[in-house]
Amino acid sequence: MIKRLLLLSTFCFCLIFSTQAQIEPAPDRNEGDGPYGRLILRGVTLVDGTGAPPIGPVDIVVENNRIAAIQVVGYPGLPISEGRRPKAEPGDKEYDLEGHYLLPGFIDMHGHIGGRGQGTPAEYVYKLWMAHGITTVRDPSTGNGLDWVLSEKKRSQANEITAPRLLAYTAFGQGASESITTAAQAKAWVQSNKDKGADGIKFFGANPEVMQAAISENKKLGLRSAMHHQQLDVARWNVLNSARAGLTSMEHWYGLPEALFEDRTIQDFRLDYNYQNEQHRFGEAGKLWKQAAAPYSDHWNAVMNELLALDFTLDPTFNIYEANRDLMRARTAEWHSVYTLPSLWKFYQPSRQSHGSYWFDWTTEEELQWKENYRLWMTFINEYKNRGGRVTAGSDSGFIYQLYGFAYIRELELLREAGFHPLEVIRSATMYGAEALGMDKEIGTVEVGKLADFVILEENPLQNLKVLYGTGAIRIDDTNTPIRVGGVKYTVKDGIVYDAKALLKDVQNMVEQAKGGVLLKQPGLDW
Repeated sequence: MIKRLLLLSTFCFCLIFSTQAQIEPAPDRNEGDGPYGRLILRGVTLVDGTGAPPIGPVDIVVENNRIAAIQVVGYPGLPISEGRRPKAEPGDKEYDLEGHYLLPGFIDMHGHIGGRGQGTPAEYVYKLWMAHGITTVRDPSTGNGLDWVLSEKKRSQANEITAPRLLAYTAFGQGASESITTAAQAKAWVQSNKDKGADGIKFFGANPEVMQAAISENKKLGLRSAMHHQQLDVARWNVLNSARAGLTSMEHWYGLPEALFEDRTIQDFRLDYNYQNEQHRFGEAGKLWKQAAAPYSDHWNAVMNELLALDFTLDPTFNIYEANRDLMRARTAEWHSVYTLPSLWKFYQPSRQSHGSYWFDWTTEEELQWKENYRLWMTFINEYKNRGGRVTAGSDSGFIYQLYGFAYIRELELLREAGFHPLEVIRSATMYGAEALGMDKEIGTVEVGKLADFVILEENPLQNLKVLYGTGAIRIDDTNTPIRVGGVKYTVKDGIVYDAKALLKDVQNMVEQAKGGVLLKQPGLDW
């Protein structure tokens, strides 16, 4: 089974590494202020993650990593009423944040912790995430090995490292001593996976008997699950099969158009198609939504309504495929020159071997097909949200020119493009992510009793999501000079306050040291 999984690892942006491919664990933490017995964040404008509009000024009191009080202390444009403020006690830590915006910590539902192929140590990945306000990450497939991820998870829980809290979703069959071909073997592996401490399972595909047994057993044991319905098995097991069996969430969109087919049962593959040729694979994938039922048709509605009735979660990861509709934009994003490691840049370059580097001869025609693909895909996702469905935010960074942290903010922009109101975008990034993970009693919204995970910045992200990028947004000042504004100022995780810009500076220093003065070059050019 392991050999099969390693072979199939190339079908999505979820590499399954052997234990020999583990990346360097994070060093012990030496960043962040706290935790404190009592922390008071004063004067913020609160966006609580529930979908409620902003309110402020507000003082927030944190006691031993739990939100103890949320107190409105005045009105916009008027001096804060000191008599309404929570009183400081000896030993309290106070931050004066009048005029700042505070949101719940972001949840990345699809975050790989890098790999040897990309040359990305855990510290690099974690600090890019934390610098963009990401305080919780679901690792789908535990590519560095379950034991490795569980070790990092434990260290993060104890705040021994500067990292988001981690959830380990093991790749189905990972660590098995033999191929899983029967229901009995599937159930035994699922039980063993829980006993080892995994938080859930990431499925890719298998024969229907194995899939039915594994998903239903996992649900019976109380674990969550995710799936990329890879193209080698989707003809006999699409998203409806998975959701009916008890899968709790799907990633990307494979398996969804197939469930929407009306006049065919198999994707209209080109007749010289070879799955191992990634330009074939992703070029043809750009035509897939066009083959599905038309938006709002009877069959389209029936599939959507069944998924809604099953309380199924969609995690689209729009950003990871965006280069397919505009390769030059993704390749020349401004942050690459400062924050992309040269080893990762090399991994991105056109290659017949490196996964997600399928730019053998990417054309305008393929980009146009993918633009239409996005239009239809986004229509389904937005309507799913409109009908009460849960849509979350995941980035799947480390492939196709998508950089950790930055790609997550781009995912938020793409949810906005799909039709989400900015408050709906933030809800998907926070409350809905927590619900999908079964952690909504602890994280996902700013409410009394929950853990102190916050994103704090000086700009209003609802007016411009770009202010969440580490590179900020561009404005013109009163002297007609372009300036940068925004970037997360503080990321608070477990009541510990991290200087987000200092974390980015650490990443910049790592990249500069790795470059040794050599500039990144665009593919095929000597400049």
